[in-house]
Formats: sequence, C-alpha cells, structure tokens
Amino acid sequence: MLDESLLDTPEGLAEADHRGLLRGAAEAGARVRTSARHSTEAGVSDLKPDGRPRAVLIAGPGAAATHAADLLGALAGAGSPVTRLAPTGVAPAAGALRWELPGWVGSVDLLLIATPDGSEPGLSLLAEQAYRRGCSVVAVTPAGSPLNEVVQGSHGMFIPMATAPYDQDEPLAASAPGVLWALLTPLLVLLDRIGLLAAPPDALGKVADRLDTIAERCGPAIATYSNPAKTLAAELADALPVVWTEGISAGAAGRRFAAALAELSGHPAVVAELPEALAAHSALLAGPLAASADPDDFFRDRVEEPPALHARVVLLRDRPIGGLTAAPAARDLALSHDTPISELEPEPGGDLETLAELIAITDFAAVYLALASGA
Repeated sequence: MLDESLLDTPEGLAEADHRGLLRGAAEAGARVRTSARHSTEAGVSDLKPDGRPRAVLIAGPGAAATHAADLLGALAGAGSPVTRLAPTGVAPAAGALRWELPGWVGSVDLLLIATPDGSEPGLSLLAEQAYRRGCSVVAVTPAGSPLNEVVQGSHGMFIPMATAPYDQDEPLAASAPGVLWALLTPLLVLLDRIGLLAAPPDALGKVADRLDTIAERCGPAIATYSNPAKTLAAELADALPVVWTEGISAGAAGRRFAAALAELSGHPAVVAELPEALAAHSALLAGPLAASADPDDFFRDRVEEPPALHARVVLLRDRPIGGLTAAPAARDLALSHDTPISELEPEPGGDLETLAELIAITDFAAVYLALASGA
C-alpha cells in the first residue's frame, strides 16, 4: 500500500531513502558532467579511430548493462549493431557470473564493459579474452577496481566511473538513477568520437541541464499536485502499469521504467511499443485487469482486503516519426475499456535531451513509488 502522505513529507522521504535513490536522481546532471570530464581526461577525445567498428558488444552485470546497450542501440541505429553479452552462472553474484565472446569477434569489433562494481572475475577474464582476439576494449568501472588493472594491463582503455561518497553506504541497485548516467555518459562520449552516434560536448551539456531542470520539477520538496513524478507514482500505486511507448528512444526509456519499477519498488509492469502494443495488449485491457472488470464488492473489508489490481496505461512519447502517431488510437482503446491513462511527452529538444527527460521523470516516479510503499 502506498503512503501518499509520505510523498509530501520531504523529511520522511529522506529518512526512508536508505539507498540514496533520490540523491542519485537529483544528481544525474552532475554525474553527466563529471563523467564527460573523466572521459576527456582518460583520452577519449585524443582517439583517432580508423572507421566504425563492425559490431559493438556490451558486457556488465544486471540492468545497468542491459539499459546501456538498449539505449545506445536505439541512438546508434543500424550503423553498427550494439549487442549485450548476457552472462551465465549459478547466481547473480560477482564471483559467479561469466561472459563469453561470440566466435566471430575479432580485431574489427569493439567490446565495452560497464559495471558499478569492477570486482567480477568473469569480466576480467572477458577483457583478457578480447585482448587475445585483438578486439579493442573500453571499460567504465570505479577507479582502483581489479577490472581497472586488468584492462590497462591488456592495453585497453579505462574510464573511471563517476561515483559519490554515499555510493559506498549501501549496495548499488543496477536500476539506480546515478548508476545509469555514470556508466552511460562515457560510452556516449566514446561512440560519438568513433562516429557511431551524435553526442558532442554541447549536446551532453544540454542533457545535464535538462536533467537539472527535471530534478527541480520532481524534487521531494515539490508538492504532488505540481510534481509529475509524484503524480505518476500515486497513479500507479494500486495499478498494473501498461507502458506504451512511441518514438525512436522512448522504447528504451519505457523498458528501463518497467525494470526500475520491478527492481526498486517490487512493482510489476508490462511494456510494448506502439502501434503493435494495441494488438498485443488489447486482450489484457479487456480481461480481468480492466478497470471495469470485477467492480468493487460492497461487502469487501476495506481495512483487511486490498483493492483489486487494475491496469493503467502509461504512454511515453518521443516526437512521432514523420508526423505519424498512434497516440489517438491508444487513447481510444484505453478509454473504451474504462482504463485510465497517464501521458508523458518531453519538451522539444535534441534526441538525447528528450530521452533524458523521459528517463529522469520515470526514474523519480519509480523512486517515489519505492519509498512510499516501503520497498
């Protein structure tokens, strides 16, 4: 159950935030600036790439690497495939995970390693394997980690992850806002340098500014009625989020939102891209999860029995491609099944800016839902 009164109690939110999630969300802009500086100091701007890599592979534990691969793939397009290497192992622990390069990987490919830990033996073995194959390696990980030493010893490039002192207080959640931007930004700088996507310094500066603006709009001191993240969290408290996305980068933002809801607040969600989402989720909206299904029983004990879980559509939109949009059809389908709908559409700006806004608002919403529900 969501404690909505906690949403408008900044002191209570701070007390409940044992994992530093709100601080990570608020400092996203600062992490982008620090990460960009670390990338320059590591020598990324001095690289003289000899064409684009044939393929880009990303390895790392948990949702952090998954989100980075998804976001970079959406931004890069079909120029060079961006593929995440999924680990194997008996447990999601640093010592139990192993990664393997595909047999075709060689000197014309690029391996990116992104981890907020850096103590995973499997990633060190992967870096050594890439070195033997002649594959270029770039790692973003905390300074002083074992992976840092291995990568530099294998003639790879190491970029220190931007961390904060409180990162050491609690284990970092892979979906934590601070972790995403600290790992993603150096990779954006690198892939811009090799011509795979466009993320020049001025664009990253605008991303940091947009993240700062969202932090002001969605901060804990801003009341729920004027705070889009708190409003979204309250709307999803007793609902199953059905996340529909539209736009090149909105799909990746929606998948990250669903993962953050699950990891940070223990809240399930389903996600799909428009227009296919209308067919994929039509039966879901018409079934027992529909708002009109199983109406509230008059005899239900309001104290002991929680209300039934019903679907709520969350529409995340980037700018429509070619002016075409399935948003009207999405609204019609939701309303025809008496399903409420929440919409987020970023202010105009570049692709990176609009992506950053969608991620920032949904990150804050996932954090508020986690704190107010006691997760």
